[in-house]
Amino acid sequence: MNVFHLAYTVGDLDSARRFYGELLGCQEGRSTDTWVDFNFFGNQLSLHLGEVVKRSKTTSKVDDISVPMPHFGCVLDWDSFHDLADKLKDKLVVCVNNLKPREMRFGTSEGMILAAGDDDIGIFIVSPDKGAIPGMRVR
Repeated sequence: MNVFHLAYTVGDLDSARRFYGELLGCQEGRSTDTWVDFNFFGNQLSLHLGEVVKRSKTTSKVDDISVPMPHFGCVLDWDSFHDLADKLKDKLVVCVNNLKPREMRFGTSEGMILAAGDDDIGIFIVSPDKGAIPGMRVR
């Protein structure tokens, strides 16, 4: 079995637990008062309390798209992607469909989850105000 391990710092473990555990459905593993492990789609993600790593001013072109550094993610097979998408439908997150499907190295990208953040506080999933219901369109 090959497992990738990634450790980085977060400013708040409770927020990390809500995002990775409750929103994405990653199973929590070992933890202490200062760190927590998650099974991040078959890989080990260790989140430690500390100074949040700031995004670099450097970006890199990947398939003619400027991507921020550092960043990480997980490429999922279509069944796992659709399972995750179904879980997120009831979580009131904003999902964006590509205007036109785009061929990437890993397959066809048809959309993404909308997130926002800055260098000091980290990244947050954009969610609608109270009153919104699953399936509503963003205008």
